[in-house]
Amino acid sequence: MTSPHFACRARQTLAAAGALLLSASAFAHNPVVECRQISADTIQCRGAFSDGSLAPGVRLDVMSYEDKVLVSGKLDKSSMLSFKKPKGDFFVLFDAGPGHVVEVDHAEIVAGAAR
Repeated sequence: MTSPHFACRARQTLAAAGALLLSASAFAHNPVVECRQISADTIQCRGAFSDGSLAPGVRLDVMSYEDKVLVSGKLDKSSMLSFKKPKGDFFVLFDAGPGHVVEVDHAEIVAGAAR
């Protein structure tokens, strides 16, 4: 038979573990970037986080495969940045700090406005 003290202690431990897991997931957010070709020569990207928060002011660079910066900018108040499509191969680099970096290759960019 389990003592009442043990059962109470077990419930407290489980409650604390559950609260810890919930608080960790509440603070977890991953960067998300979507880029779309909105015209023959214009790309539009939107950056945000998986928790739904926007990322205004976050740096977004367009890079050549040789790591040369082709376009450098920051996301506007709507977390958007539009730029002229570079000639040749490129990728978009979203850098919101350590652990929050995303690359989008030009081959992944589809037609239509970024949502």
